[in-house]
This record gives sequence, C-alpha cells and structure tokens, in this order.
Amino acid sequence: MRRVVVVTTGGTIASRWQGNGYAADAAGQDVLATAALPEGVEARVVDLFTVNSPRLTTGHQLVLLHTVHEILQDPAVDGIVVTHGTDTLEESAFLLDLHHGDRRPVVFTGAQRPLEAADGDAAGNLYDALLTAAHVQDLGTLAVFAGRVHAARGTVKTQTVAADAFADPSNAAVGKIGFGRVEVLRRPVRSEPLALPAAAAEVPRVDMVMHHTDADPLLFDAAVRAGAQGIVLVATGAGNATPEFTEAVDRAVARGVLVALTTRVPAGPITPIYTGGGAVDLIAAGAVPTGTLRAGQARIAVLSALLSATDPAERTAVLRRIADPSTSDVPVVEAG
Repeated sequence: MRRVVVVTTGGTIASRWQGNGYAADAAGQDVLATAALPEGVEARVVDLFTVNSPRLTTGHQLVLLHTVHEILQDPAVDGIVVTHGTDTLEESAFLLDLHHGDRRPVVFTGAQRPLEAADGDAAGNLYDALLTAAHVQDLGTLAVFAGRVHAARGTVKTQTVAADAFADPSNAAVGKIGFGRVEVLRRPVRSEPLALPAAAAEVPRVDMVMHHTDADPLLFDAAVRAGAQGIVLVATGAGNATPEFTEAVDRAVARGVLVALTTRVPAGPITPIYTGGGAVDLIAAGAVPTGTLRAGQARIAVLSALLSATDPAERTAVLRRIADPSTSDVPVVEAG
C-alpha cells in the first residue's frame, strides 16, 4: 500500500452554503469522502485549519510548512496532499516548494465548485492528487487540477471560476493524468531548498506596489514608511516603470529594504532592455528581477529570503538564487 497524508486547510473544496454565500466549514474526512481512493493507496487526514484562502496569513502558511515537514519525518509516508483554497494556492505551494528538499511529493489541490455541488470538481481533483502523491518522486511541490500536474514555481490561477483554473503562462504543465496513470512530461526548474524558518519567527512585512499610467512612488514610499522589509514592484512590460520609481527603489535599498521586480504581464521573463526608469535602471538601483515569477510568488520569494537571513546583502543573494535557479529544466517522460 502507498500511504498518503491529506492535510486540509479549507477553501472551496470544503465550502458549503451559508444562506447568503459559500464558506469553508467541512471537516477533512467530509472532504476526503467525496473521492474514491486510487487502487493501492490509503489515506489519513490531518485537519489543520478550515478557512477561505483569501483570509490566509503568513502565519497560517508557516504552520502548514512546519506541519508538512513534521509529517515527512515518518518514512512510512509516501506523499502528502494539501487541500487548499484556489485564491492563494499559488503562494502557499511556492512557499513549501522553496523549503522542500525531500524526494516525496507535496501535492496541492482544491476545487472551483463547492463541496456538495452536483457538478463539483472536488472528487476528480482529489483522486488525481492522491494518485500523484502516491506515485511520483523528485518533483518538489506540485499543483494538480483538471487532469494536469503543474510545478509550484510559476503556476498561477488563470481562471476565476472555470474548472481548469491553473497554469504556468510561461511553461508547459509538468504532467498529465488519465486512465489511472500519471505521466510526467518534464522536470520543473527548482532552486536549492532553503532551511526551515523558526516556528516562532517574526513575520516580516512584505508589500506589493503596481506601476500603471500616471503612477508615482507614493504607495511605494508609504510601504517603506509603514515598516515593509520587502517590496514587490509590479512593473509594466519586461519590468519597466519611471525614473521616479528608480529613485524610490534606490532609497529603499539604501535603508535595507529588499526589493523584487516583476511585471503585470502574464508570461515571459523580466528583461533589462529599457533605461529611463526601465528594468535597466531599476535593477541598477538594487531591485532583484524575478524571472517569470509573478506578483504573489515574487512576494513569497522575498518573504523566504527575509526569513532565511538577517544581513541585507545575504538576503539579496538568497532572493537572486530563488529567482534564477541553477538547476536545468530537463524534459523526461515517465509513467507512474
């Protein structure tokens, strides 16, 4: 038998009608009961918390991170499934991936339709996640939705309500599921795993500021004044803003604030092409380009860097390693 632990955190997959809308309130056993177990797989449930994912905090995510590491101390466990709300799943999954050095997989899944919906997707997604957790290795943290296996890195929610809700706009899926089999199509790019942050670590403030037509650095500077230790600048194009933002980045970095540079464009890397406040100048001022990581995951990268070191130079170095993994992306074909 393959042994999988299902860690439940709430979300739509655990949501029921409350009279004026849906909210997470179902216990983990109720969620697990929606799905058939794959042949040869046994599952046990750990009820961690039951919340709608927009209400998740970094504190919740760190509890989840430590819980997963504790479960994996048991060599009899073959894999973990995390049921999670879809709104912030991409952030939690990437956080766990950054700190995951075990060969065994951690597989996130959820649902776009509530637990008891007649046309619900919970059962199929959960079955596929259990199958994946039981049969793959060396792929890190994954997200399984609508018959596709996605790497944590780069995968974002691309549909607000459609069942096929997740994709990496810059890369293909890692694998696919069908007829009771998981086919792995490529190995995801991953950075070297970071050490586990202390359970009682103080959570640093990390804010996001978006550039747009007529934008000025008022909100960026306000984040610094509010005590942000890290800021994600969500730029336009390949990572462009204005000279005023360049000056704001320079001031923030001089104060020890860790600044990451991403873009509001769905796909493609940050690329230093333009000056005059473009990525060339922002990077020169100290902003760290985050490749194809978009806003939510860029924020998680900054958060993990801040939790991994205290020296500003080392924090910057950690963020650079996260943003530009040294491992290569080698296509493979495997079946499980």
